[in-house]
Amino acid sequence: MTKDKSKKELMSNWLLRLFFGFFCMCSCYSQVTISGVVTNELDNPLSLANVIVNELETDKIITYAIADQNGSYKVSFNILEEAQYTITFSSIGFKPFKQTITKNDDLSSVLNVQLIEDNEILEEVIVYAERPIEVSKDTITFKTKNFTDGTETVAEDLLRKIPGISVSDDGTIKVGNQEVEKVMIENDDFFEKGYKTLTKNLPAAPIEKVEVLKRYSNNKLLKGIEESDKIALNLTLSDEAKRQWFGNINLGYDIATQERYDARVNLLNFGKKNKYYFFTNLNNVGYDATGDISNLIRSSSYGEPGSIGDNQQNNQLIQLSDRVPYFKESRFKFNNAELLSLNAIFNPSERFKIKTIGFANWDELAYFRNSTDTFVANGTNFTNSENYSLKSDFITLFAKLDINYDLSKTASIQVLSKYSNTQAHKRSDLLFNNTPTLQNLDDTNNRFDQKIAYSKKFKNNKALLITGRYIKEEAPQGFTVNQNNFFSLFDQTEPQDDIEQQSSINYEYLGAEAHWLDRKENGHLFEIKTGNTLRTDHLKNTFSITTSNDIITPVGFQNELNYTVNDTYLWAKYFYKFSKKWSITATINNHLITNSHDNKTTDSNPNKETIFFINPSLATSLEINDKNKITLSSALTRRNSDVTEIYTDYALTGYRNFSRGTGAFNQLNAFSSSLSYELGNWSDRFFATAFVTYAKSFDFLTSNRTITQDFTLSENIILKDQEIISANVSLDNYLKFIKSNLKAKASYSSLNFQNVVNDSPARKITSNNYSYGLELRSGFSGIFNYHIGTTWRTNSITSTGFKNDFTNNESFLDLSFILNKKLNIQVQTERYFFGNLASDNTYYFADLTATYDIIKNKVSLSLSANNLFNTEVFKEFTINDIGSSTTEYRLLPRYALLKLSYRF
Repeated sequence: MTKDKSKKELMSNWLLRLFFGFFCMCSCYSQVTISGVVTNELDNPLSLANVIVNELETDKIITYAIADQNGSYKVSFNILEEAQYTITFSSIGFKPFKQTITKNDDLSSVLNVQLIEDNEILEEVIVYAERPIEVSKDTITFKTKNFTDGTETVAEDLLRKIPGISVSDDGTIKVGNQEVEKVMIENDDFFEKGYKTLTKNLPAAPIEKVEVLKRYSNNKLLKGIEESDKIALNLTLSDEAKRQWFGNINLGYDIATQERYDARVNLLNFGKKNKYYFFTNLNNVGYDATGDISNLIRSSSYGEPGSIGDNQQNNQLIQLSDRVPYFKESRFKFNNAELLSLNAIFNPSERFKIKTIGFANWDELAYFRNSTDTFVANGTNFTNSENYSLKSDFITLFAKLDINYDLSKTASIQVLSKYSNTQAHKRSDLLFNNTPTLQNLDDTNNRFDQKIAYSKKFKNNKALLITGRYIKEEAPQGFTVNQNNFFSLFDQTEPQDDIEQQSSINYEYLGAEAHWLDRKENGHLFEIKTGNTLRTDHLKNTFSITTSNDIITPVGFQNELNYTVNDTYLWAKYFYKFSKKWSITATINNHLITNSHDNKTTDSNPNKETIFFINPSLATSLEINDKNKITLSSALTRRNSDVTEIYTDYALTGYRNFSRGTGAFNQLNAFSSSLSYELGNWSDRFFATAFVTYAKSFDFLTSNRTITQDFTLSENIILKDQEIISANVSLDNYLKFIKSNLKAKASYSSLNFQNVVNDSPARKITSNNYSYGLELRSGFSGIFNYHIGTTWRTNSITSTGFKNDFTNNESFLDLSFILNKKLNIQVQTERYFFGNLASDNTYYFADLTATYDIIKNKVSLSLSANNLFNTEVFKEFTINDIGSSTTEYRLLPRYALLKLSYRF
């Protein structure tokens, strides 16, 4: 306890010193505002005269202005205590005028300047003015050298420095509040929605420009026809990086413990016709080099033209618990990852393009946790304890072939093939209420995905898309447990008996669709599409208990069924523009569905039903002016059930859990409505958004659970009237006087639903969640920058005879020091506070990275130290509708990597 206390005091004192140093540094600045009029010798105003403020010693541009038509100008900037600055006035045909400024001068003054005509005869001079940000129609271009400081390693580090772009801890990239559709290199896309694999590995140094593409169309023939709100990023490389092989090698090793390593290699060639990108990553420091692999395997643009089948995926019956904290993954993720990706784009001709991706990922993952779960419901109380470790070996192989051929300037055909194979062996050792239990799960997933699409653009902004899709996915599982927690449920069994289940959910999907788009001269857009899809699922599980005398296969715990859904649909949408500022979109979606259910376990005759329903929606958008926009939308939906919601008998879903479906066809009806408001634009100095949504499920799936201390039986049931309301507000404001960006955010959500526990009447449950926080990020041009923030989260759950809540806090302070052109230091600190923990409720973390450039843009040496306080465990508190959990996670110990980076 003394050790923890001293650690906390040390951290607190250190943070106070950092805050004090920060505010002292801020106090060294004074705000200067200079304004006036620029005229010639006849006192006529000189419009478009340049006013530039430089540091006297370095000649670095601090700020600039251009005089208006009246010759008026105004510049504001921060001035350091000891620094001197020069303000220069210039105009073509006149001699420049310079004035030196120090802190002792009048800091809010009027400076009128009269420029003298220059009578010298000059030769022809071409002046190139380079702006850090350029705006052209739907493209905003950022020149990276104006926003970076050389501390960036990979692309996502660079993107964090671009105004208006945010990158979350897991690598999700947003422009404003909207996630990007893709990240391209030189206008070519490798990874679609799996862009994290690119941004987590692509070296930052060769990136010269970042282009934000608004109203982006994945199909180039639909540009200007479809009504798109998508955003994409395009990374432009420097001339030195084009048409030649280049890349980097980063090698890191913990020379103290000799246990940690981090190695990355990138090799690229972006020629005029062909592009190659090869990379590999090997590490055991918890770094995720791929992001969510499912975004590579199942890249989705669901809802846009030609996206038939993008929403198809498979489910699995058994998931070994890998419950993880709301916490930075690299702190608790014990891994041993090996990644290799070979990617190429070939252009045999101007019309013909071939994209190939080869991807292989090997990983050994381990999680360690101890938890105490308290159950309180319907007059029953008990507590379970688990000491849990999970080790998983993964191999994922993925290949993609994307062929695009332009039949003409207005017609194209695309053939897309994907294949993926994932094999995982998971082993869990746990003590459940002091009883040793061993789980083994062999998990396999094979997926083949074939798509062909034809696009044709007609005159007068019309287009036709014809798309076909075939998907086959198989997911067998083999699960064993050496402890029988169900001995009281099954006669003639004992606790030491072995449990086994072989299961699989396989499906085939076939679909075809025709989509017509007609953009009218007045801006209206009419769309209509029709198609047919057929999906057949085969679900099977065989559950058995091996006793000392026999193998028992209990009745009511075996499933084998085929479930077929045939959907014929007609969808139409009309986008009506009353003016440039106001529009309405009406959509109607008609479905004729035939469901077929063949249950081989119950030997019943196949069930079949045919239903017809309509899903309508209405949305309107109003731009009050350039800075104010309101959007309102509403929809009625009816959803068909999937195979995991309808199987009849119980199936094992965990070492002490059984679940089953409703055993019947179900269509679930719901209503939703949303309202959003935007003040400003995401690229403005001030930008604010507010969003409110309300959803009511007239019929919803919930659970009827029988919960005992040893096991749980759960079945799907349908109840009425589930309601969800959520709201969030965010503010983004650039504070020029301290050169810092301020973000404020707040959110609220409330869920009202019902379920049944231990034969109780339907329990009404209300779950409320609140969060609010602030962030401040500096943009100083000196040696020092900071990023500071805090977030408070409150959760509360209320049900019949039960109420629980908690409030947690997360804070951080990141500091950057660029001491000179060769040396920079980055410090990251975090603080976590858990309100409902009686002890050990506050945790501090600190990481440090120091980098020294041996040869600029060529060779660098760095030291990366993580978990400096060597915090070994992390404890958190969570709640649900039947109790609460206190969970302790094991963390990666302190380590320091010595890294060598070489760019070529």
